Amino acid sequence: MEHHHYEHFWLDPKFWVAVSFVLFVLLVGKMAWGRITAMLDARGARIQAELAEAARLRAEAEALRKQAEADRAAALAEAEDMIARARAEAGRVAEAAALEAEHAAKRRERMALDRIAAAEASALAEVRNAAAEVAVAATRDVLSATMNAEKDAALIDSAVADLPRALRAA
Repeated sequence: MEHHHYEHFWLDPKFWVAVSFVLFVLLVGKMAWGRITAMLDARGARIQAELAEAARLRAEAEALRKQAEADRAAALAEAEDMIARARAEAGRVAEAAALEAEHAAKRRERMALDRIAAAEASALAEVRNAAAEVAVAATRDVLSATMNAEKDAALIDSAVADLPRALRAA
């Protein structure tokens, strides 16, 4: 095999093959680099957009959570307020019922005392009437037993004679 020694290395075909290979690699690398960087940039932008969306969704979720907590706290406060109002109303109703029961008991007691007083008055009147009837009957019996026509006439004559003196004194 014969070796050629070229005077200058740029005259050697291997040199030009190497130069053309390096140029080819540089051109293809530059094109590939542009495409790769464009793809990576696009992917980075997509990831950035997804991260921004995730951050926005997280902020929305956080706002919804805070709103739900506030709504829960408001509902709890409202429920406690309703319970307090219901207890106060129950107390007022119980007081009113106790007062009404007390008034009703007093009314019934007054009515019973009135009935008792009426019954006492009625019984007293009946006893007086009965006593008066007994007294009248007893007086009639005593007078009829002790009086006769002669005594009756003498008693009338004495009362008539005494009449002018009784009228002057009056």
